[in-house]
Amino acid sequence: MKRVFRPVRLLILFVAAAMTLAFATLPAGRWAERTLDPLRFALAGRPASGRIAIVEMDAASVAAIRQWPWSRRHYAAAIDQLTRAGAASIVFDVDLSSASDPSDDAQLAAAIARADGRVVLPTFAQRAGAGDTRSMDALPLPILRAHAALASVNVAPDDDGMVRRMPFGTITADVPRPSLAAYLGNRPGVADRTFRIDYGIDPATIPRLSFVDVRDGRFDPAQVRGRDVLIGATAIEMGDRYATPVWGVIPGVVIQALAAESLLPGLPYSGSFAWTMLAALAIAAGMLRLERLRTAAAAAAAGGVALFAGAMFAQVHYQYWLPLTAGLLLIGLVGLGRLALHVIERFDHQRSTDDVTGLPNRLALNRACLDPAATLAVALFANLEPLLAVLGPAAERDLVLRLVERLRLAAGGAEVFRLSDRQFALTLPVDGDRDDLATRLRAMLLQPIEVAGRRVDPTIHIGVADMAGPLAERLNAAVRAADEAAESATFWHHGSLDRAKLEQRVSLMGELDRAIDSGEIEVHYQPKLSLADDRITSVEALVRWRHPERGMIRPDLFIPLAEQTDRIAPLTLYMLDRITRDMAAWRERGLTLSAAINVSARLLTHTSFGEALCAVLTSGRIAPGSLILEVTESATIDDPDRAAETLRRYRDLGCAISMDDYGTGQSTLSYLQWLPLSELKIDRRFVQHAHLNHADELMVRSTIDLAHGLGLKVVAEGIEEEGCLTFLKEAGCDLAQGYFISRPLPLAELDALLGCHAKVEVTSESRPSVTRVCSA
Repeated sequence: MKRVFRPVRLLILFVAAAMTLAFATLPAGRWAERTLDPLRFALAGRPASGRIAIVEMDAASVAAIRQWPWSRRHYAAAIDQLTRAGAASIVFDVDLSSASDPSDDAQLAAAIARADGRVVLPTFAQRAGAGDTRSMDALPLPILRAHAALASVNVAPDDDGMVRRMPFGTITADVPRPSLAAYLGNRPGVADRTFRIDYGIDPATIPRLSFVDVRDGRFDPAQVRGRDVLIGATAIEMGDRYATPVWGVIPGVVIQALAAESLLPGLPYSGSFAWTMLAALAIAAGMLRLERLRTAAAAAAAGGVALFAGAMFAQVHYQYWLPLTAGLLLIGLVGLGRLALHVIERFDHQRSTDDVTGLPNRLALNRACLDPAATLAVALFANLEPLLAVLGPAAERDLVLRLVERLRLAAGGAEVFRLSDRQFALTLPVDGDRDDLATRLRAMLLQPIEVAGRRVDPTIHIGVADMAGPLAERLNAAVRAADEAAESATFWHHGSLDRAKLEQRVSLMGELDRAIDSGEIEVHYQPKLSLADDRITSVEALVRWRHPERGMIRPDLFIPLAEQTDRIAPLTLYMLDRITRDMAAWRERGLTLSAAINVSARLLTHTSFGEALCAVLTSGRIAPGSLILEVTESATIDDPDRAAETLRRYRDLGCAISMDDYGTGQSTLSYLQWLPLSELKIDRRFVQHAHLNHADELMVRSTIDLAHGLGLKVVAEGIEEEGCLTFLKEAGCDLAQGYFISRPLPLAELDALLGCHAKVEVTSESRPSVTRVCSA
């Protein structure tokens, strides 16, 4: 089984990788990666370094200065205060590109000159106007540039409005300039390259001072000494705010500070999702090699955690950002594929395994690669059901497995397949004398088996197919040989396939469909006599095939074939239609007559047949109580629970249920417990000599008493003598059926017999005389 599914596992890996690759290159892949950002930043959270401080143009400063734009003498005063306090650099995130009062501009220029190169002024590019795609470069006034450095403060949000990345540099006025963050982080200001902002840094840990306090000297110089100081707007009314993936909408100057802080530990890099995909492929391949689902699930979870932890380690310690969603998605898809494969494998295992014993079943045999030269044998456990009736159903597993152990040992370790409750298939050793092998098998298999503290004697019959050919033909031959061994009460029987007979059967089945359509199928009725009042109150419908060339074909020739070739359903439905039409005609003539139809055990779980029968019972064509379904007690019912449920549904609709051939099967008492029966039909082999044979008499009387005790009617079939009929009346039997009463009759002859009602007078002659009793 593992070899069968190994290519499927490789296919799962390939499909998952292809789906992941496609997903990672689509916008949905970018969106999925972004959803992990808050978690990744939260896990890598850290405080700011303290090397950068922000001078906030905050609400308090706005209230104190009371005008906008502010006079540039305020900036000049702040620069002088910060210079005296020993700030390492004074960086403006304030637009100084337009002229203001000349004296104020001159004061600011003088303060910048006094700062001796510590001042950095902003430059940025902006659109020329609404709807205009041209870009215009904004530079500080020439008077301010003489003693100041220039740095770009451009911020470019992503397509969803979030600011995630910052450029190392931009080109303004045809000159490459570092970004403000690159300048403060002392990194190369390469234009058109960006880096990811580390939002794991808590903005609240960045030192902050109010602008008006700095301007007026109301601060501790130690707060800025040796630090890079950013001056920018934080007041809401000044705008300049952007959305971030972690901290919501925050001021642009804070984003600039976070970007600079991101560069201080080292130069950050962004890797390709291909690296995490390769790691995930290795993890997924390992998962698929594991046979146990729990182990594979644990490996998937551990692999996902390891992949995430590795990416976080690279992010925190090496400033290396690896996309994760592609790798995690690949592991997840392979995990789902592995789960689906497990479900398929488990379902397939259940289909190919016997529920009770865990042995491989018929389906497993069909899949097995058996040696074409090996001899196929079938072992029939003839008395399994009687033994279980003594030991109890719970002992079935131990009983069967102990027998199978002996079969394997006798067959040199060959695998044993459970074909049905009582049938087991195996291959016999190629070498060796068959007579010796049969002797050894008999000696080994017929020894008592100890189960549940009791020693029981199994009855085993072996059928051997000494032939070449397809498995199905060899198996059929072995099954028939085992059945023939059981019928002849022998241990060992050789069988072969009669191809001519098989071809004849196949031809016959091919003609059955045509026979149904052309009206060759006939319904004959055998009357049932009510022993309480000597009236024919019921009939059994029997199928007949009048072949145009072969004449009348016996039912025992074509009905088993119809069951084997799944033609029993259309045949039974055809019969049902004919019977119900005849019953409707009888009812119109005032006759109260019930009719019984035999239903194959295969049809009890046949969905379309059940629907058709329910439609008939609810159509109003007949009274449902006048239809009797006869189920053969000796038949094998594959799904007893479902069959019982189906029969209960028919009974609830008013239909009567009869157990045919009662006493011939191996599960009689259990059938009585779970089948919703209305009557028992005692098999002819117990009835026809019951008036002469004491054992048969006891069997019939006890069955009648048992049935009446359960509220069931009793029908006895096989009545061929007057003495037998007299005995049944005396024993309290309800209905009798047999040649002494009437042979099966075509519809016209039955109508002639019935007239209006028919009353049978028992005479001493071999056939009864019939007295017509017409209703008014």
